[in-house]
Amino acid sequence: MRIHIVAVSGTGMGPLAGLLRSLGHEVAGSDIAFDPPIGPRLAEWGVRCLTGFSADHLAYGPDLVVIGNLCRPNNPEARFAIDSGLPYTHIGGALQRFALPGTRPVVVAGTHGKTTTSSLVAGLLDAVGLKPGFLIGGVPQGFGTSFRAAPAAPRSLLHGTRPPFVLEGDEYDSAFFEKTAKFLHYAAELVVLTSIEHDHIDLYPTLEAYRAPFEQLVGGLPETGWIVANAADELTASIVRQRARAQVIWYALQNQETFGIAPHWLAAPAGEDASGSSFDLFLGGVAAGRWVTPLMGRHNIANATAALALVTHGFGVEPTSLRLPLAGLRGAARRQDLLGTPDGVYVYDDFAHHPTAVRETLLAFRGRHAQGKLFAVFEPRSATACRNLHQDVYPEALAVADVVLLAPLGRELPAEQRLDVARVASDVVALGKVAGHFPSVDEIVRTLSEQAQPGDVIAVLSNGTFGGIHQKLLAALEQRAALRRGLPSPPA
Repeated sequence: MRIHIVAVSGTGMGPLAGLLRSLGHEVAGSDIAFDPPIGPRLAEWGVRCLTGFSADHLAYGPDLVVIGNLCRPNNPEARFAIDSGLPYTHIGGALQRFALPGTRPVVVAGTHGKTTTSSLVAGLLDAVGLKPGFLIGGVPQGFGTSFRAAPAAPRSLLHGTRPPFVLEGDEYDSAFFEKTAKFLHYAAELVVLTSIEHDHIDLYPTLEAYRAPFEQLVGGLPETGWIVANAADELTASIVRQRARAQVIWYALQNQETFGIAPHWLAAPAGEDASGSSFDLFLGGVAAGRWVTPLMGRHNIANATAALALVTHGFGVEPTSLRLPLAGLRGAARRQDLLGTPDGVYVYDDFAHHPTAVRETLLAFRGRHAQGKLFAVFEPRSATACRNLHQDVYPEALAVADVVLLAPLGRELPAEQRLDVARVASDVVALGKVAGHFPSVDEIVRTLSEQAQPGDVIAVLSNGTFGGIHQKLLAALEQRAALRRGLPSPPA
């Protein structure tokens, strides 16, 4: 088919375009810009890229138009497709039609940990020979791409006749003409539910509105399905207890409050060093030995435990066969990515932007790098992060670091809704840490290059490109190192 994708350069729509190309379709897509990480990859995947939005892009008469959820009703291409009678759909509709038939859909949902957990699930399934298809909002390290079609025929009848298809289950809406959550269109048979904490306030103004799609997801699973749920998350526990008809497997970390639930899978963190994290695993109260993951932090031990439980129960895999593969799976790109160590400074990139994710990510860095200062560089960019919903929560999350550098908001909002970045900085200072807010990326880079010393850690936290800060920071520290060695500065 000839398929046109409107707003193709996003972390969801871009991989969809690549997936459709891999299935043999002719795919074109339009967007305002084609920035990294997705933009440059589209051409590699064989997607014809058109800059800007214009009805002229659809003049050739595509067989189907897929409209991204960032499009508004006045988008020229979306408007033309709808008004002229061209067949159109959203990402969920495209997946239902082209990728999911004949598969067992595995949906990894929750406010936190979706990308990492879905990457681990796909990696574990692949390691035991099940060759899953997948569509993930990040890039699972080890696959090198965000998508893969499921095999046309099963590789082994031992695990059933339908291959798995792993999806990162986004609760955001599907399109302006279909306001239900994306993950409700994925025909889930197996679900991991990591957490439920109010997010996407632009779409879900109240906690009740936010939890509603999760209730639908859990309640819609068939009785023959499986749900792997975090017993240590109060809202998750409540919704699963009330709504689930499917078989439930609970997981948690040792010493967490589990609200009267006895977890089937219990992980006891055992240690952390430069190679990763170790934990002792208990299945139904029986010790299952010590396990390791190259990922940092207690939250990633929980993510790994959820992935292990899903693959074990959902696909009948012997847990012991997963021990070695888990030790080699590094999750997804832009999650605790070590970009380099210029002049002895560890520079990491991470997608964290919700205060809970910020806190857990910084705790993970603190655990791996016990020596030296921890610098947190935070750009409030998402619709939730830019709002004052978490005004009083961000300071405590950020104060895990020794020094906090705050960038301006990444979007325009009415004054009464905006996060007060200056107040966040002053509240961090009141907690005994050093903090400041800066007018530009260049000012942040200059400050870091002056203050960070060998052995220190810089954690850059943003769900966007952050004005190219990563390469600017690496270049500034390399230049500093060259000056110290009396060598010519490397090119910018």
